[in-house]
Amino acid sequence: MIAQPTSIRNASWAVTWDSSAHRHVYRQDVDIRINAGRIVDIVPAGAAPSAPDEATLDGRGMLVLPGLVNIHSHPTTEPAYRGVREDHGVPEQQMTGLFERMQAFRLDDAGRRAAAVMSYSEMLRGGTTTAMDLTGAFDGWFDTMAASGMRWYAAPAFASARWGMSAPQTVTWTWDEAGGRRGFQQAQAVIAQAEAHPCGRIKGVVFPAQIDTVEEGLLHDAAAFARDSGRLLTTHIAQAVVEVREIIRRYGVTSVQWAYGIGLLGSGTILGHCILLDDHPQIGWHTRRDLDLIADSGAAVAHCPQPFARYGVALNHFGRYAARGVTVGFGTDCAPHNLVEEMRLAIVAGRLMSADVHSVDTGSVFHAATAGGADALGRPDLGRLAPGAAADIVLVDLAHPLMQPARDPLRSFVFHAADRAVRTVLVDGNVVLRDGRPLGLDAEAAAAQVAESQARMLRDAVRFDYRGRHGDAIAPLSLPIQ
Repeated sequence: MIAQPTSIRNASWAVTWDSSAHRHVYRQDVDIRINAGRIVDIVPAGAAPSAPDEATLDGRGMLVLPGLVNIHSHPTTEPAYRGVREDHGVPEQQMTGLFERMQAFRLDDAGRRAAAVMSYSEMLRGGTTTAMDLTGAFDGWFDTMAASGMRWYAAPAFASARWGMSAPQTVTWTWDEAGGRRGFQQAQAVIAQAEAHPCGRIKGVVFPAQIDTVEEGLLHDAAAFARDSGRLLTTHIAQAVVEVREIIRRYGVTSVQWAYGIGLLGSGTILGHCILLDDHPQIGWHTRRDLDLIADSGAAVAHCPQPFARYGVALNHFGRYAARGVTVGFGTDCAPHNLVEEMRLAIVAGRLMSADVHSVDTGSVFHAATAGGADALGRPDLGRLAPGAAADIVLVDLAHPLMQPARDPLRSFVFHAADRAVRTVLVDGNVVLRDGRPLGLDAEAAAAQVAESQARMLRDAVRFDYRGRHGDAIAPLSLPIQ
């Protein structure tokens, strides 16, 4: 296979961008020409003769898609929670297990490096070409990003407080404002290092970790730094009932209303999750303002349905956010880092919450997973197949049994085949996944390291858990061993 093709010939189906209608459309039997990492044109198959030096990928029997855009993920920790978090939740905290896990489990650096390799590989296999990695920096982070061949937004976390627990019903915040300031300075240095990496595909993002763990002055300064330096700002917000109730206790308003009042919302801000608005059934606050504030401010929402559905929580609802004009993109948040699975679940959860089959459909979630995420990043050249756009391209095998019959190949991809049918992925016109395998990452070796690090994480939980429990007591196996 050509490492750097200059064309994709005879693509059976392609999802291309109609700029006048601002939407994706199907085209059949097309050629796509590429030059210097950009799409030059998309024309009917055979309309332009092949050049003598043309390096061609065969698109026959393929569905050609723009690369997916993942605007919220934690790749460097979440693979270590496989087999741990799927059924884990604390009833006294409205079922979320977030606060208990964050206190009890600590993954070592070797595990984090290996988890990144596993996660990045999984993203590529699912057709993701651009992703935001929200984490604490570690040695080798940027080199691993570069090896993936993907396009990255690196978001080193900083916070003024750490969550803890003193009882199942009690979450505590231990404050260290000076430490938060030091973390902010370190994050700025990490961002500068990221953007100086020779691969040229990494941008920095300003990431105060959670709306409830960063003090107001530091939030102001983080937002000002992002604005003045032309960078994105993101934070977790409205992600847990515990968090929203704590913000109401502190300030008398919801998380979204408080963030709006201190000037955090606006174009260039991505709100992680943003599920539990004032009118959400699990909040039931007396106002009905949050969604309007988000829409009118121009802030975007990173929607990650899977981790919350595990707790019995869902956005209320995808179609409503989109109809109100909110820019919605998708993230994977935790393992699996498979954006196609998130699209499928968003459709199902959106219909359940709205009781309306027409509130969300395949086309609308695909828009969010491509153009919506790209718009949230301020990158109109991503998430689209169009002349001038980046040549971030995914080829899906229409002959895969789960893609058949291919009457509507995008529905077959989202609802049935997902990553199993992805064959080739290009970023900047370079092939980075071939025959379903990442070219620059060794996921198998990484998996062995993550297993070792997970075992240590579970064993060492007794040192951090508020009740001194081993990890197997916090998250027992799904079946007993006899």
